[in-house]
Amino acid sequence: MVMKMSEIRKMKDEDLKKKLAELKLELMKDLANVKMGRPIKNPGKIRTLKKTIARILTVLNERRVGGKR
Repeated sequence: MVMKMSEIRKMKDEDLKKKLAELKLELMKDLANVKMGRPIKNPGKIRTLKKTIARILTVLNERRVGGKR
């Protein structure tokens, strides 16, 4: 699932943490399927999951540190 930074910034911290947990679980399942040799429907999904996770972590870290662009 592709989420833009503007969408992520509008979300509350609690919602972001829930979304982060969901995405990490989904990524873990997809990576496990790849390791077991099962074909996945959308190979680009792993990359977009990683990018979305990184975006969420970036926003959470910015809020924790107090810096905002």
